Amino acid sequence: MPSLKAIRTRIQSVKNTQKITRALKLVAAARLRRAQENVSAARPYAVALEDVIAEVAARAGNDAHPLLATRPMKRVEIVVLTADRGLAGAFNSNINRATERYLAEHSQDFAEVGLAVVGRKGRDYLRRRRHNVTSELGFPTSATALAEAREITHNVIERYRDGKLDGVFLIYNEFKSAISQSVRVEQLLPVRPKKLDAAAGGDFLYEPSKEVVLDTLVPLYVEIEIYRAMLESIASFFGSQMTAMDSATKNANEMIGKYTLQYNRGRQAAITKELLEIIGGAEALKG
Repeated sequence: MPSLKAIRTRIQSVKNTQKITRALKLVAAARLRRAQENVSAARPYAVALEDVIAEVAARAGNDAHPLLATRPMKRVEIVVLTADRGLAGAFNSNINRATERYLAEHSQDFAEVGLAVVGRKGRDYLRRRRHNVTSELGFPTSATALAEAREITHNVIERYRDGKLDGVFLIYNEFKSAISQSVRVEQLLPVRPKKLDAAAGGDFLYEPSKEVVLDTLVPLYVEIEIYRAMLESIASFFGSQMTAMDSATKNANEMIGKYTLQYNRGRQAAITKELLEIIGGAEALKG
């Protein structure tokens, strides 16, 4: 059995850890509220833009723009959204496992696969397993997400137009609630507009031209999809961190209770032993 001093040290150590987990939970909760607001603001715009793309593509056809045209997918890039830090439950591991699972399931479909990883946790994990990490970026904040989304969009679109890529996919955590996130795998390029329920007759009048309209809308759609996924990932990270730190705080309470009980029992045993020694000594003096 550990000494009383060792138990006291353990209790103090757990209490110090509990202070950290409680503080991290409060910080994550505050940041989660702001991240939820950003996601709620971005989703309607992304959905409306998707509807516009579907309307235009249904009338213009897949041959109207290079990013709508399909071709055999031989060279593919996957954009993987993870975080720079841990202490967020299964947030990073879910994405890493989903990426490896997707690579295994489609190993025969693609001749070459590159990984554009956002976040150090995903980069380190995938490199340790010798996957082809072609580029990396840090985990975005709400302020830097749009700039990073534009950088990724410009990179993949330019390579897709040049024929260096045949397809681009996105893997990220979609935010449901603070305790629920789901891993999503979406195709970015070629753009696959959702099907309309019933295509209206006729065509649009394009001003100044169909090509100019599509050159503006289609790349913007890819950029907004990546931007929205980054905001979803940010909110998912803080939700996972808040939940993980709440569980860690509760576990610390249980450990403190267990160690306190153990300490009290050991102290009671030591007191009882001392009393018995005193009584035994007194009896011995009586003869």
